[in-house]
Amino acid sequence: MAANRDQERALELIEKAMRHQMAQEFEDAIRLYKESIALYPTADAHTYLGWAYSFVGRLNEAIAQCEIAIQLDPEFGNPYNDIGVYLMQQQRFDDAIPWLEQAKSARRYEPRHFPFINLGRIYLTKGMIQKALDEFGGALKINPDDGELTQLVEELNTKLQ
Repeated sequence: MAANRDQERALELIEKAMRHQMAQEFEDAIRLYKESIALYPTADAHTYLGWAYSFVGRLNEAIAQCEIAIQLDPEFGNPYNDIGVYLMQQQRFDDAIPWLEQAKSARRYEPRHFPFINLGRIYLTKGMIQKALDEFGGALKINPDDGELTQLVEELNTKLQ
C-alpha cells in the first residue's frame, strides 16, 4: 500500500515539475523531479530531470540521468533519443548516431519520429544527403502530416537531381 502511495505521489510530482518546466522555471522543475525520484525512482523522472538539466546547459548531467533511466527501463525510447540530442548539441555527431538508432527500435516511445529527424539532421550536417533523405522519409512514414519536413525532403530531392 505504501509503495502505491509513493508511486502515485511521485507521478504527481513529475506532472507538477513538467508544468514548471513548460513555464521555463527550470530550478523548480529540477527540485520536483529529484523529489519524485527520491520517493519512487522511474525512468520517466530521470529522463525529464535530464531534459531540465539540458535547458540550463548541464548536458553531461542530462546524459547521466538518461543513462540511469535506461537502466531502469531499457524499453523507454525517450532517454536514447535525448542522449543523441545532447551529444548533437556537443557537436559529437558520430557518438549520437547509435543512441538515436536505439531510440528508433525502443518499444515504449512517443513521438517515434524524432530519432529519424535527428539522424537526418546529423547526416545533413555530414553532407550525406541520401542518408538524410532516408531518415526524413522514415519520419514522414510515422508522421505524414509534417509539412515542414515534407518541404525539406522536396528541397533535398531537388538538390540530388
